[in-house]
Amino acid sequence: MNDFTFDDYKTMIEDHIMDFMPDVDLKSITLYEAMKYSISAGGKQIRPVLLLAACDFCGGKAAEALPYACAVEYIHTYSLIHDDLPCMDDDDLRRGIPTNHKVFGEAVATLAGDGLQSVAYEVMQKDMLLYFDDPDALKRKIKAALEIVKGAGVKGIVAGQIADIEAENKSVSKELLDYIHLTKTAALIVAAVRAGARLGGCSEHDLENLTVYAENLGLAFQVCDDILDVEGNAEIMGKQTGMDAEKMKATYPALYGIEESRKKLKQLTDNAINALSEYYDNAELFVKLAGELATRAS
Repeated sequence: MNDFTFDDYKTMIEDHIMDFMPDVDLKSITLYEAMKYSISAGGKQIRPVLLLAACDFCGGKAAEALPYACAVEYIHTYSLIHDDLPCMDDDDLRRGIPTNHKVFGEAVATLAGDGLQSVAYEVMQKDMLLYFDDPDALKRKIKAALEIVKGAGVKGIVAGQIADIEAENKSVSKELLDYIHLTKTAALIVAAVRAGARLGGCSEHDLENLTVYAENLGLAFQVCDDILDVEGNAEIMGKQTGMDAEKMKATYPALYGIEESRKKLKQLTDNAINALSEYYDNAELFVKLAGELATRAS
């Protein structure tokens, strides 16, 4: 059984999140400051924590997975910077502070997002270079990096973003709504869990169960966020509420209504928990996290 708690992993991430940021030339220091502004703004750290926890769960060591966990958080933060831009969701607040483009301007914010994305890939590849004399470890790391890159790519975040944009002001099917959020939100959560499992040397059976867990958790996370955008407290959430309805976004409350969305949230949460039922206390962190995320909308 893993003795680390969510907060233990979160502290580990927060203590090392800046360690893998490369030195920059003073001539481009504004880029570094803009990247640092968003990456240091806090947040739940759910994705990197899940990566570290999955690595431990499968028999690996969280400390050795840190470059990949931080890479996931760099990618997640880049996606938020770009998502907040006026050409996308046009948000003024993120994590309780002004969004990146409100502080640095749209051009710098765009480049800060680009920078964080490229740093993520650089960090993982630098780590791989240390394992040329250990082919088995190198294979695990390559597989983990591929999971992360796929989650961030044209079948992951990018696919979800464009589907989300094109669905604005339109009626969408249940299938399209799920597709948007399986890619835009769940894909990087799934990637983090699968990458951690790969780093830990998991079996295919465990990988399949963890994947089912992550897919359901990712969708539950989005349903919960959609509900909170209608009913949540902006000060507690650290971002504006009511924006989905204003922009006529494709959301679960818009399609199902609040009460049906709550039922869907519970079903997805139950699905996530049941996917790991055979592991009993060894999956305590994952089960507890799914339950706590769901209660945010209660």
